[in-house]
Amino acid sequence: MAKTLVYKGKTKDVYALDNGNYLLKFKDDCTGKDGKFDPGENAVGLTIEGVGDVNLKMSIYFFEKLKQAGIKTHYVSANLEDTTMEVLPAKVFGKGLEVICRHKAVGSFIRRYGDYIEAGADLDAYVEFTFKNDEKGDPLVTKEGLIALGVMSDKQYEDTKLMTQKITQIVADDLKEKGLILYDIKFEFGYCNGEVVLIDEIASGNMRVYKNGEYVDPMTLSKLFFA
Repeated sequence: MAKTLVYKGKTKDVYALDNGNYLLKFKDDCTGKDGKFDPGENAVGLTIEGVGDVNLKMSIYFFEKLKQAGIKTHYVSANLEDTTMEVLPAKVFGKGLEVICRHKAVGSFIRRYGDYIEAGADLDAYVEFTFKNDEKGDPLVTKEGLIALGVMSDKQYEDTKLMTQKITQIVADDLKEKGLILYDIKFEFGYCNGEVVLIDEIASGNMRVYKNGEYVDPMTLSKLFFA
């Protein structure tokens, strides 16, 4: 099938297909800083050989699981041999939104609110929305802000928040069965045929996971998950 490059991203390249769908090509680049992985960073900080393969493998696993749970996503199919995933042509909210669900306090949450909470403290599926804007450090935005700016309706916000919490719990439960604890996870959402859908990926590179109190890096996490 013919494909045309439309966007080169930090961790994936996007191609338009002649059937109207899109193709995501997963890369081995990870967000981070000073050679250390950090899903909350806005730039590529390191390259880990094989991370694209394992991110796609985990994404396939969870997208198929969400389909069974009746949760809408942009996922169509995937090909592990060339590290690609075919997806529906969903539109992003505004110029792109990221949604973070936090089960425990870590990362930028602690950097912002460390005066009020200890690292690792429990959070009740706390959801944050941020604009995708590297230059401005992915600024936080409230529900009222999203509505006032015309980025989302009240219903779209509530649907996205509820979906985020449901998906996060599915991921957390799977990890817990393997002795792994999900601290936080980052998603992207868009809309397709008038409905909010999960887009992008569900992969080790977008989550912080701990085992016995120690952080588990993305490659190790994928190996433990599929062991």
